[in-house]
Amino acid sequence: MSELEQKGKSPEAASTEAPASETKSPRKNSPDVMATPPTTVLPEIDPILPPEHWATLDNGNSDDDSALGDSYSDSTASITSSILNYRTLYGRTFHSDIGNAQYCVDTICSPWFSMESCFWLLSRILRDFADKFPNCEVIGTDISPIQSTWVPPNLKFEIEDCTQAWTFPPNSFDFIHIRYLVGSIPDWTAFFKEAYSALEPGGYLESYETSARLYSDDDTIPPTSAMAQWTPLFIDGGRKIGRSFDVVETNTQNTAMKEAGFVDIQEKWIKKEIGTVAGWAVESDMEGFVMFVSSVQGWTKEEVQVYAAHLRRELRSKKQHVWYWQKIVWGRKPEAS
Repeated sequence: MSELEQKGKSPEAASTEAPASETKSPRKNSPDVMATPPTTVLPEIDPILPPEHWATLDNGNSDDDSALGDSYSDSTASITSSILNYRTLYGRTFHSDIGNAQYCVDTICSPWFSMESCFWLLSRILRDFADKFPNCEVIGTDISPIQSTWVPPNLKFEIEDCTQAWTFPPNSFDFIHIRYLVGSIPDWTAFFKEAYSALEPGGYLESYETSARLYSDDDTIPPTSAMAQWTPLFIDGGRKIGRSFDVVETNTQNTAMKEAGFVDIQEKWIKKEIGTVAGWAVESDMEGFVMFVSSVQGWTKEEVQVYAAHLRRELRSKKQHVWYWQKIVWGRKPEAS
């Protein structure tokens, strides 16, 4: 889900009628617990082990490893057959090959549709928001037409490539929420400038991203484990395609938001363990998560499957106590802009 964009007024959105000093932050009284942010010096990522490494290890042969799986209207793209022409990689479907869009996970995952479940969750957030504020118009955009058709009357979905020039008129929204675009954006400053233009003066932009770096407080991630390789696969893969997965710890959101012209920028760090929900989402389609970044390294489908089997088994063992950062950054478009 690329963006949640809101028109109209709500208590949680910035009011264009209030002075800047009285404008309320959309994160006021948030129930999330703030964690201590990391140090400014990031450790070097480990080298990527060759795919042959995983083939030499015992795969366990257990049953658990058997499942290797100009007018406003112009901004809306109808669901034509060309949009449904998904790209394929080793038999997996990714979003249609239009514009400059890149997304590291497949749009329709098997066997348990984990990413579709994630998109369902994001769609549910939009539905709940629209239900809570029935007097505002809520627009969700995405590069692929995988959204639910069962939505409140004030919510609609549009096909939009957020990495290109936005088709929404200037000063259209009072709140824009962007989530889970790590590894998809070639220029975060240019991206946030599009959001800046689309916002009304006094409106808020909120960016919610997750880190690709995995950590352990008790050193339970062996350096040659499949879990330890997650970080270099994604970080190096992002560097190769020119779309960074390293936007959280590098403060890319903050810097780009400031360069785009936003003020009163604030942040919240959230320390997230890979627990039941996150673990299920990843485990239920391990190949779908790692296929794109591993293919960038030149791995074959079979090599990806072997690595994914090791990663799945490590995740199920619960011997590795792993966590990662999520970061929310929000800022305001000045009143006089």
